[in-house]
Amino acid sequence: MNLAGLDLAIIGPALLAGLLVLATHVPLGMQVLDRGIVFIDLAIAQIAGLGVIVADVAGWEPQGWAMQFAAASAALFGALLLTWSERRWPQIQEALIGVLFVLASCIGLLLLANNPHGGEHLKDLLVGQILWVSPAQLYGTAALSVLLLLALFGLRWRLGRLGFYILFALAVTASVQLVGIYLVFSSLIIPALASAALHGRRRLLAAYALGAAAYALGLFISALADLPSGAVIVLVMAVLGVLLSVLAGSGRQMR
Repeated sequence: MNLAGLDLAIIGPALLAGLLVLATHVPLGMQVLDRGIVFIDLAIAQIAGLGVIVADVAGWEPQGWAMQFAAASAALFGALLLTWSERRWPQIQEALIGVLFVLASCIGLLLLANNPHGGEHLKDLLVGQILWVSPAQLYGTAALSVLLLLALFGLRWRLGRLGFYILFALAVTASVQLVGIYLVFSSLIIPALASAALHGRRRLLAAYALGAAAYALGLFISALADLPSGAVIVLVMAVLGVLLSVLAGSGRQMR
C-alpha cells in the first residue's frame, strides 16, 4: 500500500480530466448505441492517435498547437470518411469502422517501428497519462467540452449524420490525448450500456454517476496499489457497470 501516492495535486487534476471526458462521452455514447456503431470511437481515437504519431515523427512540439491540429485534422478526416461510407454502404458500416481501426493501428505501428521510444509512445496512446495532465490541457478541453455540449443538446435533432461525426471526432481528439484510447472507449460505452434499462434523465444521471465513481475509485485504488491508473479505472468502471446494469434491470422487473 502506497499512501504517499494519495497526492491531491496529482489525483485532483486527473479526476477533473476524467470528468471532462465523461461530460461529452456519456451522451455521445448513448447516441452511438442507438446508431449501432459501437466501435466508432476506437476507430476515430486510433485515427486521432495516428495524427499525433505523424506530428511526433515530423518533430512537432508534443503539447503545441501543431500537434493538436494534426490530431484534429486526422480525426475529422476519419469522420468525413465514415459519413461518406455510412451513406453509401450503411449495411456494412460497422465492419468498415473495424477495418479503419486496424489500418490506422498498423500505420501507426509502422511509423513507430524505428523509433527507440516507439513502445512508450504507443503505450501512452492506448493507456494514456491521466496522472500527468497539464493545466493547459484541462483548460482547453473544458472550453471545447462546453461548446460540444451546447451543440449536442441544443442541436440534438438537427445535427444530422455529418454533424454527429464532426462533434464526435472533436470530442475524441481532445480526450484521447488526456486519458488514452482504452479509457475513451470505456467512458463512451460502459456508462451508456450499463444504464440502458433506464430512460430519459434518470439514465443520463445514472451514467454520469457511474463514470464519476469509476474515475474517483479507480484513481484511489491505483494510487494506493501503485498500479497503472488507466487500466485500473477501466476495470473499476466495468465492475460498477455490471452492478448498475443488474440493479437497473431488477428495478425494471419490479414495476
